[in-house]
Amino acid sequence: MAAPFVYCRPTDDGTSESALLRAAFDGNLGRLKGILKSLGIEKGKTQYAVLALNKHGIGMLHAVACQGHLNVCKFLVEELGGDVNIAGKEDITPFMAAAESGDVPTVQYFLDHGGDVTKADVRGCTVLHHAAGTGCCKVTEFLLSKGIPVDIDCGLGTPLFHAANNGKDKTLKILLDHKADPNVIINNGAGSPLMSSLIYRSLKCMKLLIKAGADVNGKGTVVTPLMLAASQGGYTNFIQFLLKAGANPNIPDDLGWLPIEHAALRDCREEVEMLFPLTSPIPNVPNWSVNGIIAHAKVKNTKPMDQHQKESRKVVLKAQADLVFKQKNYAAAAKIYDLAIAHGPTAVLYANRSICRLLMGDGEGALSDAYRCRMMRPNWAKACYRQGAAHMLLKEYKHACDALMDAQKLDSGNVEIERELRKARELMAKPPDEQ
Repeated sequence: MAAPFVYCRPTDDGTSESALLRAAFDGNLGRLKGILKSLGIEKGKTQYAVLALNKHGIGMLHAVACQGHLNVCKFLVEELGGDVNIAGKEDITPFMAAAESGDVPTVQYFLDHGGDVTKADVRGCTVLHHAAGTGCCKVTEFLLSKGIPVDIDCGLGTPLFHAANNGKDKTLKILLDHKADPNVIINNGAGSPLMSSLIYRSLKCMKLLIKAGADVNGKGTVVTPLMLAASQGGYTNFIQFLLKAGANPNIPDDLGWLPIEHAALRDCREEVEMLFPLTSPIPNVPNWSVNGIIAHAKVKNTKPMDQHQKESRKVVLKAQADLVFKQKNYAAAAKIYDLAIAHGPTAVLYANRSICRLLMGDGEGALSDAYRCRMMRPNWAKACYRQGAAHMLLKEYKHACDALMDAQKLDSGNVEIERELRKARELMAKPPDEQ
């Protein structure tokens, strides 16, 4: 993962605010001070307004920190009173941004001036997650030397998981050298560092994890790494490595399929030939050969799932979608919820897909799912809330108020519902041209 796009150099729109942010991003302290002077801004007067300037949720201190401009950081913190822990877009702090700069002196300065090593952004990433996830080796080593727990986890994965997620094998090795747990399981089995190394196609990360003791069969995950590789396609070299590392090709998935059957279904003879010598004969395959398995898999795939299989697959897909949602990949999460719903719709699945669509800006899609959710569970406060939120996005404030009042009746005292209801009422009271 490269540094977030929000760290790109601010565009010049001709305003003094833009000029200040550009000077900060460039580390041009002289120009920064000159602009402040021309605006009549001095210490003790309106410096707070300057620090509050931001573009797309990224303020001056963020802009300086992400580039490691230590001298400008010192000016903003010591002269203007900048807060190293102020939350910007997605709750990212300047301290976290500094970790992605790769500049240890800047990170140390922020740490010495109150940088919070336990604070997390909306993705559950602390300053160590940011350093490891962007491949900043020296910063990762520095933070670990300061006693930050190597497996610090705010609910969405450890730094090792995020390093694997981004294919950062060098920082991943540093974390493993500091005894990071290679077998940590994320979101009830939906993810692990080893699974992430596979999904993001980092053979280097996978080798390091297995060498450090990662369970090659992904114990605790909803599907084995070998199964995932065989079912997706394009992972032939990973299958070869996993088998050499001792992966068991006889562990079935939730529907009873073996890795060799998934490879056969895709008509990938090379992978079937790799798996064949290590796979135990399947009782209902009379012709136990490469050709026989490929023919069997295609016939098996035409048979409809029974109810138990559908429910099992729904559980797996929901777990995967929930994890992707927590990682803020709403489009991908919505697609996985689509697959889960295809195996049997539930109110929870519709509610979850509704919030995905809402966060993607698809008000009509979010509302449609909220309606379906309410039809299935009419007395569920969350269903009403989802409907209200969708109406808010569509600027249908009267309908939003009605739905949110229904939610309030079902869950009185819910702060989130009451806040949204107040907002809907305030907007409804305004003239249409001010809404």
